[in-house]
Amino acid sequence: MELTQRWEWQGRQIAWERAGAGPAVVFCHGTPFSSLLWRPFAHALSRDFTVHLWDMPGYGHSSKQKEHRVDFGAQADAFAALLAHWGLERPHVIAHDFGGAVSLRTHLSLAVDYASLMLVDVVAIPPSGSPFFQFVQDHPDVLGQLPAYIHSAIVRAYIQGASHRGLRGEDLDALVRPWTGADGQPAFYRQIADYDERFLQENEQQLGSLDIPVRIVWGSRDTWISLDIARRLQGLIPAAELSMIEDAGHLVHYDAPVALMNEIRTWLSPAGR
Repeated sequence: MELTQRWEWQGRQIAWERAGAGPAVVFCHGTPFSSLLWRPFAHALSRDFTVHLWDMPGYGHSSKQKEHRVDFGAQADAFAALLAHWGLERPHVIAHDFGGAVSLRTHLSLAVDYASLMLVDVVAIPPSGSPFFQFVQDHPDVLGQLPAYIHSAIVRAYIQGASHRGLRGEDLDALVRPWTGADGQPAFYRQIADYDERFLQENEQQLGSLDIPVRIVWGSRDTWISLDIARRLQGLIPAAELSMIEDAGHLVHYDAPVALMNEIRTWLSPAGR
């Protein structure tokens, strides 16, 4: 599923695609990724569901203008507007990484309703970030001017570290590509510079009010976000279920795609909730 559609929102171009027929399912990616992670899963589900993919502003094939903020608040506003544009009232939402924080804020703070929510290795509650994040936040403009080959090496090493089993060369190339070139390189550092944990604190304060079905799925070898966070998140969300996928890291999509697909299909079936 290539993202062939474009929608203009507040001066941004949001790339998206829809396919299939049946109940609506929307996938949300995180950082430093794009909807590319979810494309095989969306394609497989399109036999039974109407699947929706999108690249958040500043990511993938969406626009990357310097003047546009890409923090959790801006992304939640964009997501709420996009769901309204699509005419979706209660979709199933499946989110990875900071797509979790975005989808949670859209529901909790912007009152957008979902039929269910699956959170896969998500950034959702504090603490978050890494020493690399802190360094980038302290020096975003300097890093944006690195020679292209050094920048590419940094991004490749960073993304490769999200996989427990290791990424194939072509998969790593595809994940790195949106962050290269005159637009992509500075955009990579801007999205880290805009990262603001206060939105996670606001989410955490409201998690007890969640009254939709929620399932948390986590790679047992996730070195980016520990299982302790997954367990604490489960404890904060009433009736949330937690499932671990063995021998998978943060990029469970590549480390254990069959197991993740089984989790998704089971969750979306009427008997799964």
